[in-house]
Order: sequence, then C-alpha cells, then structure tokens
Amino acid sequence: MTKYVINSKEMKTHFSTLKSLLFAVAISSSVVSTAAVAESPAIPANFVDVTSLAPTIQVHMAYFTNNNFVGTVVDGYQANTCFLHIDAAQALAKAQQAAMQQGYSLWVYDCYRPQRAVDHFMRWAADTADTATKAEFYPNLAKDTLVGEYIAEKSGHSRGSTVDLSLAKQDSSGQWQVVDTGSPFDLFDPISNVGSSGITAEQQANRQRLLDIMSATGFNVYSMEWWHFTHQPPAYTDTYFDFVVQ
Repeated sequence: MTKYVINSKEMKTHFSTLKSLLFAVAISSSVVSTAAVAESPAIPANFVDVTSLAPTIQVHMAYFTNNNFVGTVVDGYQANTCFLHIDAAQALAKAQQAAMQQGYSLWVYDCYRPQRAVDHFMRWAADTADTATKAEFYPNLAKDTLVGEYIAEKSGHSRGSTVDLSLAKQDSSGQWQVVDTGSPFDLFDPISNVGSSGITAEQQANRQRLLDIMSATGFNVYSMEWWHFTHQPPAYTDTYFDFVVQ
C-alpha cells in the first residue's frame, strides 16, 4: 500500500489556498446579494407618496389588510400608503387627472412592494396545505401552479414602477365604488387575462377604459392581469428595494 505524506508546509499551503477560495466565494455572494436587494430601511429620496401629487387617488392597499390571497397582513406593509418612483408617480398623477375628466378615479390596490413581502408570498405558495383562500382567489388553479405566472421570487413592484389598480365611480351618495371589470383584483384565473372572452361587453369596456388611460401616460399592462401596469421605462431593472410601507 502506498502511503501519502503531506508535510506541515504543504498542509499550510493547501489550507491557505482553500481559505482564499472560500473567502472569494463569500465576497462574490455578498456582492450579488447587495446588487439584487437594497435593504436600506430609509425611503429613497426618489420615491414619493402618490397622494402628494394626486390627492384624489383612492388608495386601498390590499396587503395592508387580511382581504388578500395570503389571508393576512403581508410582511412590510405598515400603512395604507402608495409609494412609487417619482417618474411613475408623476405619470400616475396624469392618469388620475385623465380618469377624473371622464368621471372616474383610479383605485389603487398595490404600488411599491417590499422584497420581504415577496418573500412572504413565496413562503405562502410553498405551503400547499394552506388553501384557506382558494375559493376566493384561485378557485380553478392548483396552488402549486401559481408560482411563475402570478407569483415570483422577484417582483417589478419592488423596483418602484409597477402599480395594481382599477377604476372607481361615485355612487348616489358620493362614495367611490370599484367598477365591474369581470374579475376582482388578484383573482388568479384565465378570466383575469387582458382580452378574456369570458366577460360581458360592459366589463370589457371598463377594462379597456383603464387600459387606455394608463397606456396614454406611459404604462404597459401585464397580459395575465388586467390590473397590473408598469411605467416605461422602469427606473430600475435589477434593484429590488425592501424598505417598509409606512
């Protein structure tokens, strides 16, 4: 049997090399993480509360309530506040002006979304035994199919240029009520697709009115969700913020 003997000098050399490699990997991972998620607790100077530019916008942040597909207040939402990057916020203020001129108001469900909220979504999606909200939010889909087209590890909302919203109209008492668009916000179902054939002409007209208003002010719609719009070009393409909504 051949014996392999490594002297103390060789051992030190091998250990030093291994230590250097591990350190390089750690630094590399740290750089990737820092580039991907901006974890500063402070609200960036170029993010604003949209109501500071358009006070008449109706803000009803769904994830600051229990009435959402997770079934509870989502991590990172501490107030009913709609933050967006200044470019998207200014465009949304123009969209609100256009809506008001037609007798409507924008009704906002979500704006900037902290990365910790997205992480909460992913934990919820991984728990396939929890189907408490299935009947209301994904009645025709299996929970394990939601990640990808509806839920993702990184969201454009966390970059500050994406908003989820509908239109509202005042009733006889002057209260704003969401118009009928054929499917409610966050219904994960083909009927929520832009151009779905499973809705009435009036419902389609309401979707089209929203689409026209948003498109005219620089927003593109996501084809799977009639309520999901991103301002173009997005201010950030690979930075995801994690400050809380407060």
